[in-house]
Amino acid sequence: MRNKVSTVQMASWLFLMMMGVLVSCTAPRAVINSGKVTAPGKFKAGVNFGGNIATEPLSQLDDITKAAVDAIAKKDTVFYDDEVETATKALLAYALDPVGPTFDFYIRYGIAPRLDAGYKFASGVHVFDTQYQFLGPVGTPEAPGQGDWYGSIGLQYAGQSSDWIDGLFLDKLQPVLQFTAKRKDVTIPIIFSKSFGPEEENGSIAFGAVYNHTFIKYGFEPGRLFKKYGSEVEEINPLMEKNSFGSYGFFVNARFGIKYIYIVPALTVYYQNYGDYKLLNKSVYSYSGLTLIPSIGLQASFGKGR
Repeated sequence: MRNKVSTVQMASWLFLMMMGVLVSCTAPRAVINSGKVTAPGKFKAGVNFGGNIATEPLSQLDDITKAAVDAIAKKDTVFYDDEVETATKALLAYALDPVGPTFDFYIRYGIAPRLDAGYKFASGVHVFDTQYQFLGPVGTPEAPGQGDWYGSIGLQYAGQSSDWIDGLFLDKLQPVLQFTAKRKDVTIPIIFSKSFGPEEENGSIAFGAVYNHTFIKYGFEPGRLFKKYGSEVEEINPLMEKNSFGSYGFFVNARFGIKYIYIVPALTVYYQNYGDYKLLNKSVYSYSGLTLIPSIGLQASFGKGR
């Protein structure tokens, strides 16, 4: 009975934390799972706090100041120049890899002896995934199998829009640029883990490789943006484009605890060549860079199993 009460208390505490934290939308690409899937009929639930630290958008944002943004936003008529182009590059870079704090809560359920599935609400983004275990035992701490190494492959899908722009200082340029973006991410991690105790009763350490593919649709519909050609003035045409790019990375995470409650630190690192992107006034720009996603979380296990 004591274990059941502590599980309920833990779930309530996690829910209160979830309701009390609001952070920006970032691409949910952290890998926190071990190689062992959730046992059939059992649940795992948890929360994670972290950050998405991407070198390319940080570099782009560093090239434009709040003062310049304020000056552009206050003009009744804006002419396309280097500052406006820098702002458009920064907006697009941020859509490709939003920088900021991350928060998510999730729940997983064991469907079959080697298969589980999960739902995650990650900083305003709905995420669905499944994981198949191809290596290691499929028991529980109460009925352990033989072996302490596990291996799994996962598949995750997430979709998000550019709601994050409301929290960025570049949002003052929205009446001028009318930037929008929608992205979809498919993430495939290959996970290996070593158990601490039988069937990860005391936790685990995990590592592996991960591939992510992003599909993005973005556009600008400028309202009062013009370009001078000598003595002539022309309105800048709107732009709507699609693109996609792959990200390659590695990760390491751990779980420390005992049977029901664990602390979960993790680090995921990606490199991506985002590719070439069309901008306003027929310009084209290329992006590439590293992304670091550190996180720390709490996880609870519960359920009778079957």
